[in-house]
Amino acid sequence: MGASRLADTHSNSAVSLVSSMIMEHASPVLELETTSPEVKCYQRQKLSAIVAATALGLAYLAVLGFVAGPLIGHELTVIFGDREWLRLLAMAGLLAIGLEVLTSPIDFWSGFILEHRYQLSNQSLKSWIWKRLKGYLVGGILGLAMLSGLYTIMWLGGENWWLWTAGCWLLVTLVLGQLVPVVILPLFYKVTRLEDPGLAERLQKLAAGTGLTLEGVYRLHLSAETKKANAALAGLGRTRRVLLGDTLLEQFTPEEIEVVFAHEVGHHVHRHLPKMVAVSVLLATAGFWLVDWTLHRLTGVLGYAGFSDPAALPLVLLVLSLLGLLLSPLQNALSRFFERQCDRYALDRTGLRDAYRAAFVKLARINKSDPDPHPLVAWLFYDHPPIRERLAMAGP
Repeated sequence: MGASRLADTHSNSAVSLVSSMIMEHASPVLELETTSPEVKCYQRQKLSAIVAATALGLAYLAVLGFVAGPLIGHELTVIFGDREWLRLLAMAGLLAIGLEVLTSPIDFWSGFILEHRYQLSNQSLKSWIWKRLKGYLVGGILGLAMLSGLYTIMWLGGENWWLWTAGCWLLVTLVLGQLVPVVILPLFYKVTRLEDPGLAERLQKLAAGTGLTLEGVYRLHLSAETKKANAALAGLGRTRRVLLGDTLLEQFTPEEIEVVFAHEVGHHVHRHLPKMVAVSVLLATAGFWLVDWTLHRLTGVLGYAGFSDPAALPLVLLVLSLLGLLLSPLQNALSRFFERQCDRYALDRTGLRDAYRAAFVKLARINKSDPDPHPLVAWLFYDHPPIRERLAMAGP
């Protein structure tokens, strides 16, 4: 269940299906009221923050790529001479620092201030800063490794470097798919095995006969940070596992959790993961080819030292970012199609229509999700169907 930064914000999760709220009555409320002004305001502010951060990032890359990059490249050559690796590291550092200076205030306002203003966060300022620092460390290591691989192939791969890079992208995608739930995710959240054998057995029965092999069912401790709850099927091969947010486990009924899990099983049944990996590789191939085409035509004109000059890194990232932004509505449309397939599978597999409706009503209320977004907003930014649409799948 992939998603871009814009889509993840407005579907309220990169890997999730539902969130939760405390029930005020013994029986679930299955009808969702009209979107409140508060929810509309929250979603509008979140959207504005993401659009602003994206626009600033693209503008910064454009200024560096078309104006400042060649000048910086000349100065780096004076300092480091022919040592391309040092010039690459220096350029990457300057680029990363500049982006963070520009976008961190917006991220803080959107990810901390707004979440507290609308009573959606349990996170302290210290915790937010610490998580941000860990993100810099982990993201920096991964980013540097991928950047080094990219330029190694550019320097050594010849005219078809972009094809070799696309093949390496496939490898990176598969490796990260196995490592994220067991290595990276625990760096940010506490993960423990589910201590509810009854629920675990119910979920295993839902997976029976589908060919889905699970390493285990785990509790994802989210409540120290957020009031939102997530559920996901994560990992590849031997690391594939179910992750259930502790807030979901505490506030959703077993039947509602079954529906959530059945949705995740639907991704396996419909083979969405290999399809999304294939799409990712195709888009990466197109992106790297476009980078090759752009660099060969612009680096000399703009004053760079050559096609693979590390100073042209902002231009590389600008091309990839613009292509990703241009294609994101199509990717989101495909993701929404997959999500509808999984919703239908969850309904057919469990037959729990009331539990399905109750789960999505809780999602909309606790996450302050807009169940009725403007169609253009949904088309551009949502990688999950709007909640009202998902509720309609269960019938009247």
